[in-house]
Amino acid sequence: MKLPTVKDLPVKGKRVLLRTNYDVPLKKTSSSKPQASSLLVEDETRIGESLETIKYLLENGAKIIAISHLGRPEGKKMPGLSLEPVAEFLSSKFKVQNSKLQFKVKNFSGFKITDNFILLENIRFWPGEEENNLDFAKKLASLADFYINEAFACSHRKHASIVGVPKFFPTQNRAFGFDFLKEIEVLSKIREKPTRPVVLLLGGTKEDKIDYAKKLIHWADWILVGGKLVEYDSIPQIAKHPKILADLIKSGQDITMEAVKKFKEVIFKAKTIVWAGPMGNFYDKRYERGTKEIAQAVVESGAFSVVGGGDTEVALTRFGLDKKISFISSGGGAMLEFLAEGTLPGIEVIKNYD
Repeated sequence: MKLPTVKDLPVKGKRVLLRTNYDVPLKKTSSSKPQASSLLVEDETRIGESLETIKYLLENGAKIIAISHLGRPEGKKMPGLSLEPVAEFLSSKFKVQNSKLQFKVKNFSGFKITDNFILLENIRFWPGEEENNLDFAKKLASLADFYINEAFACSHRKHASIVGVPKFFPTQNRAFGFDFLKEIEVLSKIREKPTRPVVLLLGGTKEDKIDYAKKLIHWADWILVGGKLVEYDSIPQIAKHPKILADLIKSGQDITMEAVKKFKEVIFKAKTIVWAGPMGNFYDKRYERGTKEIAQAVVESGAFSVVGGGDTEVALTRFGLDKKISFISSGGGAMLEFLAEGTLPGIEVIKNYD
């Protein structure tokens, strides 16, 4: 898939609206105040994914206005979901002292990271974001000369900053960041020419994964299902398919050891493994065994492994296995939708909209 890149844009002296994915976990400091100032970034992975594009833009004379969401404030301003901790982290990353200032630009508030780099406040504080309100999108677009999508994990969402804003930029003024393009490169390769057998591991709680299982059943050689997905009404029907294995313990908190054994047998035959969602409630040590043993099997299999989704990545990090995965995608839902459809709403609007 040939897509426009940040290198195609003449950004010198121009304003660039950069859609990032800074939906990162936060942790409390010693302060007892329930405010953004008492929170710190706990995992910087998603911030790091955008830095190559940011540094390129700054080195080439662009002025960046970055936008991101954090959590699900549902159109309301919630101090605990402010992007202020992210702004603090970015300021330290760019070694700028006292640069984090409350900042207002037109109808939006945010934070000044450097003289040429602004981070807007959590875009989901405005109800127009998730509603994909075109008036709201137009106001966002008016802030800049170019639009760059560097938020692969959000690009299956039909939100204003993903599919609304690009419509207000000429075709030649829209592009993708470096990390986004890397995602597409890796996922396109395994979608179109995977090394078989292909094993798809699905877990977690999000029910839309069942729809992806149905769409990918002809692509995958095996689909192994764990987590709460096993309990949903539609799973027993698709679990009858000979390619699908699914089983939970009585409490529903983990897969059974019999399932672990069967899953491992399949995993050790695999040449390509795609994993989205933990096998159980690994946050509770009593129920981490299924996810941990499957994670170890994925690593030991020697297969090309692609993992997507925040919880799955947290689990791998907790078990010390995250560096042994071939590729970690920034988004589970976006990864599965791209594998199923070969595109995303956030790709189509930049590629095709006139």
